[in-house]
Amino acid sequence: MPMPLPAAFIAELSALLGDGWRVDPATREAHASDDSRGHQPPEAVALPSTREQVQAIVRACRAHHIPIVARGAGTATTGAAVPVSGGIALSFSRMNRILDIRPEDRCVVVEPGVRNGDLQAALHAHGVFWPPDPSSFESCTVGGNLATNAGGPRAVKYGATRDNVLGVVAVTGAGELIRAGGAYTKCSSGYDLTHLLIGSEGTLALIVEATLKLVPHPHAQAGLRAFYRDASAAAAAVSRLMAQPVQPAMLEFMDKRSLALLRHNGSAVPDAGAMLLIEADGSVDGLPDTLAALGAAAEGDGLIDMDVAQDGIARDTLWAARRALSPALRTIAPGKLNEDVVVPVSRIPDLVAGVEQLSADYALPIVCFGHAGNGNLHVNILYHPDDPGETARANNALPEIFKLALSLGGALSGEHGIGLSKRDFMPQAFDTATLATMQAIKHALDPDGILNPGKVLPDEVQAKC
Repeated sequence: MPMPLPAAFIAELSALLGDGWRVDPATREAHASDDSRGHQPPEAVALPSTREQVQAIVRACRAHHIPIVARGAGTATTGAAVPVSGGIALSFSRMNRILDIRPEDRCVVVEPGVRNGDLQAALHAHGVFWPPDPSSFESCTVGGNLATNAGGPRAVKYGATRDNVLGVVAVTGAGELIRAGGAYTKCSSGYDLTHLLIGSEGTLALIVEATLKLVPHPHAQAGLRAFYRDASAAAAAVSRLMAQPVQPAMLEFMDKRSLALLRHNGSAVPDAGAMLLIEADGSVDGLPDTLAALGAAAEGDGLIDMDVAQDGIARDTLWAARRALSPALRTIAPGKLNEDVVVPVSRIPDLVAGVEQLSADYALPIVCFGHAGNGNLHVNILYHPDDPGETARANNALPEIFKLALSLGGALSGEHGIGLSKRDFMPQAFDTATLATMQAIKHALDPDGILNPGKVLPDEVQAKC
């Protein structure tokens, strides 16, 4: 149960932060939850403006044994930003500066509070972009992307967040400032702390600066829509697409229920069993050959129809509809368990078939869509929370989704992270020795366990820290 903050601690943080130290109920409530629907107000909210203030906050929290939960925009879906142990929420909203755009080095240096969409807008004039593009890109922050190793449709070609970070500056749980990596793309010097911290969900250190890898804007883009008889036929096409030499820039899967939802929201899509959205990018001269190769791979048993969207407005409309899918699911049922399991691409047909069987077994709609080129599908179990039977069946179906993904050689999460919602399944995904190694790393960087306690590692593992 959360404990009140000591008076000496409150006085120290109030003097350090001034109006950046908030204890009023409205501010605490605004930092109590994320998109997981988990809820627990912190005892206070800290809004630092500098890395030195972050260091001072961490040192004060360590001295008084106060938990710290770092926070971006609160768009995470796993409860990682929910301060379940009380303590303070540390918001990076005031550390939102783009410090240095360096197109000649194909990198940009930013603070964690910069919003992904604002960063992309600032980079556009320089002819470059940062590849991570989660569906919440307009509102989510770079810091949140780093914390969860966020992905998005472009990850199939350009990689997830971890693949697009060159260096970080971070504050450990001991209050020490550490630096790793920099404005270079090749390094064989010491341990790779940069990529260790990416995806650690604020449990190892608080990133206060990041050097991000940039990519030039492609000269031309075009998309294909391929409609299939059923999900299995579409999943088999994904395997064919990823087994040939031409790399799609995006490759998204939508099942029959997803297409019905698109039609309900006004999108002109036929009544098919599944759809693949395939995007290509590259040079003006090379794009037709790329599209031809992708189209040939998309053909096969079960293909109903395929068309090309080369017009920019048509493509934007397609992808806007895709990004709107997740929030629109609540029009089917108000309750939603949304997990983002990942499997080897060759096992996507088995994953889709297994999910369809679970939907039948538990008599619940389960909507499946996502980043098929990475084997990363969003599995959405829909139910009515006011129906005890549906709620029980949904909660019982969830472990079966994880069990299915793991049995196919996959993992619990491809981009959302573990947070609270999946931490108790970690012993199924990792053996004892591996979890003990993770615990040892946690203890080395956060010796008192004050950074986002109760997340990622199960309680029995964290208790050993």
